[in-house]
Amino acid sequence: MCVEDIYDLAIIGSGPGGYHAALRAASYGAKVALIEKESRLGGTCSNWGCIPTKALYSSAKMIADLKEKADLLGIHVKGPIEYDFAKAVERKNQVVKELTDGIAQLCKVKKVQVFKGFGSLVEGNIYTNITVNIQKDDGSNIQIKAKRIIIATGSKPAAIPAFNIDHKRILDSDDILRSDFKTLPKTLIIIGGGVIGCEFANIFAEFGTKVTILEYLPTILANEEKLVVKTLKKKLKHLGIDIHESKNVLSVKTTENGVQAVVCDAKTQRDQIEQAEKQVIEAEMCLVSIGRQKYTDGLGLEKFQIKLQRGSIPINHETMETSFPGIYAIGDCTGILMLAHFASYQGDIAVMNALSSIGGFKGVYPQKADFNTVPATTFTHPNIGSVGLRQKEAKEKYGDILIGRFSYASSGKAKCMAEENGFMMVIVDAHTDLIVGASCIGEAAPELISEISVAMRLGLTTHQLASVIHSHPTLSEIVLEAVEDTHGMAIHKAGKRR
Repeated sequence: MCVEDIYDLAIIGSGPGGYHAALRAASYGAKVALIEKESRLGGTCSNWGCIPTKALYSSAKMIADLKEKADLLGIHVKGPIEYDFAKAVERKNQVVKELTDGIAQLCKVKKVQVFKGFGSLVEGNIYTNITVNIQKDDGSNIQIKAKRIIIATGSKPAAIPAFNIDHKRILDSDDILRSDFKTLPKTLIIIGGGVIGCEFANIFAEFGTKVTILEYLPTILANEEKLVVKTLKKKLKHLGIDIHESKNVLSVKTTENGVQAVVCDAKTQRDQIEQAEKQVIEAEMCLVSIGRQKYTDGLGLEKFQIKLQRGSIPINHETMETSFPGIYAIGDCTGILMLAHFASYQGDIAVMNALSSIGGFKGVYPQKADFNTVPATTFTHPNIGSVGLRQKEAKEKYGDILIGRFSYASSGKAKCMAEENGFMMVIVDAHTDLIVGASCIGEAAPELISEISVAMRLGLTTHQLASVIHSHPTLSEIVLEAVEDTHGMAIHKAGKRR
């Protein structure tokens, strides 16, 4: 069956890149088709990632606040704090439903045509239109035509055969966020100390689970500043989380009572593993969070001579266009940065370039992307936010740099909130006074780092940003003082002018 309507834009995948691009294009008056193989729109982020984890994080944060701050703030909790993980999961499920239903309603209001099924490219070009096949769950197929295509198929949890993921006791990140996962394990092994692993470790530890993190690299959160990681590790260990770094997980298997992981030193050469000293770690369950695999199989890319690079769809980093004119790709499937907000940003760029190449849309013009100011966030407690270069990278690139730091403990608002753990650091090119990077760990760090992202995107110097009046008392003053400290001028920090 072939739908006779010709769409301006067909988008395969409805995650934060895909649905964002669909709604953006529709706002310009484009005729848009959005194709999604899952039953609900929203992709990984809305259904099994960003949103459900933050809903659970909010429950875990409340537990932490009651434990750590209630008595200090004059609130007395009688008896031990009782956890209802099942109720927290039910709330998480409701949040997911409301947001995904909201996406569907927005598509309806903006007249985005949603097709449920697996989308793949068939034939065509920008002159004859491109045919997309949509295979439904019942096996039937329909085909649509579009002038331009955006591929936004995302990613899925990476799987390693040695870890024997059975989706019962040995889980991936999708499994642990299932709507029916409502029973807390007493003990949990987490393989991978990246963002996903650390967020889940924090959540489950607050709910009373004994958590062990196994990380192959010399440190968890290897992409963050050393002092940021040190601060987080101190808090995670305070929660009773055992962190084993530089550990190679050789195998994971289920046992009669749970799971068993066998590990050795990560520095052990492959041909010496048999003789290496090994350690056995046991728990009730295991979560494998070793990264994500791009979702690019079966898309028909080979028909358009689009060749994958390490499983990713290669694109022009300025325009989001693939090697085939008129076909664009955004989000995790491009393998650049696996961040929801980055996918949305790519979606905006792809839409502008796709529609401007068609012509006839008011307010649409070609755009080039800038990947230098993409913030990254980790929702542990304390939160982490970062943007741009780290200290070592900045030193290598610019030579002379200035670094400003300001502690939460010196912030009046942070003291009032009893959130004195953390700091912000800002890195500046000494020759231009431009901010080239920043990191923050503490309450609302992801929100605070956004101000630095704006400053970097607009090319503001530290003096220009410091001239902006910040309301008092607010956490945003931490940004102001950290920026001022790059020149030794922070008011609420002892130090001499540089």
